[in-house]
Amino acid sequence: MVALLFLLAVCSVASAEMTTQNDVIVTVDSTSLRFSPSEVTVQEGQAVRFMWSGQALPHNAVAVDGMFDSGDPERDVDYRFVFEEGTVGEHQFVCEPHESVGMVGTVIVEAAPDVVEEEEPETEAVETPSVSLISSLCLLALVAVMRRPSEE
Repeated sequence: MVALLFLLAVCSVASAEMTTQNDVIVTVDSTSLRFSPSEVTVQEGQAVRFMWSGQALPHNAVAVDGMFDSGDPERDVDYRFVFEEGTVGEHQFVCEPHESVGMVGTVIVEAAPDVVEEEEPETEAVETPSVSLISSLCLLALVAVMRRPSEE
């Protein structure tokens, strides 16, 4: 039971790592009040993660079209947004307190590639003979009777 719980924990951690492994990270260049990078390209189903910490000034990332919003400006942010199917296009975003000084960016979302599922070839089921438990026991009893030493 412990081994099963350990396996489930490892699988969930691996799943979380796989989820964030393909994320595109956008940080803040505090020396010039810019997003870094200021333009990123992702595919549908992929995420952009806005991350910064220990900033002297609070920042946020808000899509002009309302698609995403990291919340109120903060000095420490870890906000992740997944661009689902149907979000293809360019999405401008800004840092609300610093938009006037050019702290803006763009997420370009491309269509996800078509996934072609290969069909497995159909194979004919081959019936294999099986011996039932009762037949096996009868066979063992017969062998035991035949191997029994004769009383002469």
